[in-house]
Amino acid sequence: MDFLTYSWVMEADLKILEDKIIKLIALCASLREQNLALRQDLSQTKQDANQLKSNMQVASGRLALLLNNLPDTVTNQELDA
Repeated sequence: MDFLTYSWVMEADLKILEDKIIKLIALCASLREQNLALRQDLSQTKQDANQLKSNMQVASGRLALLLNNLPDTVTNQELDA
C-alpha cells in the first residue's frame, strides 16, 4: 500500500470517527436537556406531594373536630324523627 492510498484510508477513518464524535456530543447534549427536564419534573412532583400531605393533614384535623362535636349517643326518639 503506497502513501496516498494509506492517507486516503486514514482520512476516511478519521471522517467516520469525527461523525461518530459529533453524534455522541449531540446525544450528550440531548441527555443533559432530558435530565434537566426530569429534575424539574421531580421537583414539581415533590412539591405537589408535600402540598397533598398538608391538605390531608388539614382535612384529617377537620374530620377529627367534627367527630368530637358529634353527640355520643342518639336516643330512640331522635331516630324516629
